Amino acid sequence: MSRQMVRPGGRSARVQASVHTAVRELEAEVGRDALTVPLVAQRAGVTPSTIYRRWGDLTELLSDVAVERLRPDTAPKDHGGLASDLAAWAEQFLDEMASPAGRAYIRDALLGDPDGTNAGQCSAYAADQVGLILARATGRGDDVPEVETVIDRVVAPLMYRILFRPAGLDAAYARGLVAGLLGPVGEDG
Repeated sequence: MSRQMVRPGGRSARVQASVHTAVRELEAEVGRDALTVPLVAQRAGVTPSTIYRRWGDLTELLSDVAVERLRPDTAPKDHGGLASDLAAWAEQFLDEMASPAGRAYIRDALLGDPDGTNAGQCSAYAADQVGLILARATGRGDDVPEVETVIDRVVAPLMYRILFRPAGLDAAYARGLVAGLLGPVGEDG
């Protein structure tokens, strides 16, 4: 990763913001399949060479935008207990990731990710959210599993089903995964 890409603020941040905005606007207006680097550059007010230098190609740009779109924008809600908190979060995660937009973002994030950086970032988003839920439960005095255990027993099966076996995937499935890990939802205490 270049020094320019990680520098907070300044021109680099403005370029990233304007290019990301251009991609989102153009996706809504003309559709993803009609996007080109010159079209995005024109909308963002930068040259195509700026985009090629920073992102490499359209696939990597769309991947970068997708990772940003997959970032949670709120902390998990507090429902009063570990099982209910985790079940509610798993249902919301499923709703967002299994939606047509969520599935497209996942696909784009992985397509432009030759070294696994974007996949790792998306995984970190989920782990951070789970970590917040577990920390809150620990503060209430609950016994909590490790973050990686929740990733393995709840998040990983959800993602597999979203990507490869979406038929019949619903909130009951998400709650069942949590119940399989913690016991039936509603037995908080």
